[in-house]
Amino acid sequence: MKILVIDDEPVVLNSCRKVLEEDGFDVYLVPSADEALKAMKKEVFDLLLVDVKMPKHDGIYLIQKVKEKWPDVPIIVMSGYPTPDTITDGAKMGAAAFIAKPFTPDELLETIRQVIQKEDNHEKKEGPGN
Repeated sequence: MKILVIDDEPVVLNSCRKVLEEDGFDVYLVPSADEALKAMKKEVFDLLLVDVKMPKHDGIYLIQKVKEKWPDVPIIVMSGYPTPDTITDGAKMGAAAFIAKPFTPDELLETIRQVIQKEDNHEKKEGPGN
């Protein structure tokens, strides 16, 4: 499974890479919304982990763009500012889950597993030809 992590903080990117690679995921890191969109034009990702607060274009902008072109890619929103507005905005835009920074490796992996499970269940319900 390929995961694209988008965050402007190198420490967050490196931490996510370490945790996710140790758990067997293929991890790609980018520092901005623009870089994420470029990466998505070249690669197919199974899941996105998106920071909300970034310079130039924020995570909400990125979610909107991703949902326009790749509506089926699940997105987990992460933020160090977990306000009700941030959580609501992410959910309205189609984010599958929200995780507050700083998070533990276990919290990150559990959130990803829940989203994967939810996607798997959705696909089984929809099924081919439904």
